[in-house]
Amino acid sequence: MLTSTSSVLVVGGGPTGLTAAAALASRGIDVRVIDAAAQGANTSRAAVVHPRTLEVLEDIEVTSRILDRAVRVPRFDIRDGSRSIAQLDFSSLTTDYPFTAMISQADTETILRERLGELGVGVEWKTRLEGLDADGRAEVVTTSGRRSTVRSDVVIGADGMHSAVRDAVGIGFPGTGYEQSFVLADVAMEWPVPRDTVSLTFAPEGLAVVAPLPDNRFRVVATADDPPTEPDADYIGSLLRRRAGRAHVSDVAWSGRFRIHHRLAETYRRGAVFLVGDAAHVHSPAGGQGMNTGIQDAIALVGILADGGDPDSYERLRRPVARRVLRLTDRMTRAATVDLGGARFVRNTLIRAGLSLPPVRHRIAMEISELAYR
Repeated sequence: MLTSTSSVLVVGGGPTGLTAAAALASRGIDVRVIDAAAQGANTSRAAVVHPRTLEVLEDIEVTSRILDRAVRVPRFDIRDGSRSIAQLDFSSLTTDYPFTAMISQADTETILRERLGELGVGVEWKTRLEGLDADGRAEVVTTSGRRSTVRSDVVIGADGMHSAVRDAVGIGFPGTGYEQSFVLADVAMEWPVPRDTVSLTFAPEGLAVVAPLPDNRFRVVATADDPPTEPDADYIGSLLRRRAGRAHVSDVAWSGRFRIHHRLAETYRRGAVFLVGDAAHVHSPAGGQGMNTGIQDAIALVGILADGGDPDSYERLRRPVARRVLRLTDRMTRAATVDLGGARFVRNTLIRAGLSLPPVRHRIAMEISELAYR
């Protein structure tokens, strides 16, 4: 479908859009990237790059750059409060990258933008999509008011949950939001778990995930009923102590409060328009699948279009993956928030029993690492 004379408009300058643009440019396809924001992310948001994502990013030659910056974490410790009940170990997985790479989204985006720049393409910031049809004709407006019509062979919507691309071509986005909010923060703290381990803690108050980051910091993800807009060190420290035991937060580099949704686009394609990443699927951050699934969407889509594949095969390939990720992350979130003593006992017993079996441990590790989606 795409050749060296084709043109593609990518809407969205986050990790998924940057990946799609770099994959296109590396194949000699003319690509333009627009984003309504003033600049790229300067906060962490997504902080996990899973093994399968590291594999597919070899296609645009950024994997080694990410690993130069990231903390390599091969273990997941599943905990009930301060007590470990089971562990997953990625180190035996069949891949060149038997670990998760912990790195801030800001750093990941910087690496992707630098690679895109090497390929001769930059992001056009402060440029929004105002109209689009399924034939690929778009109305683009800058903040200065300059309006232009862009005619592209393909439009890729990588513009997130509130996608203007998806709305413009009338693709439904059914689903629901979780009742609880999520707290995200990057902090410096005293934490009793080794820095080669991600902790997934179940507690009556809700889920808490703690993962190491570069520069001796930690990423904290936790459910909360009514958190402040920017949780401070006292709030995050108290939350972790109630759920996970000993923790002393000394500094907060960045924090935020988010409502999380559970949604899947009705279709991934309408004519010349394709959806990738959060424009196509959103879900709980449990397991850190979101950005990873989006980056893999982008690489898969570009490969199909540039190699002369059936455009409809993109949805057949990637929508079932998103459905599996939504199911996995929803189960993790709901299991983590069980608050009745008897139900917690049953949950912990099932986790221990299941993860005592090597085939079960391997299957879950393959799902979380996304190697199951090769």
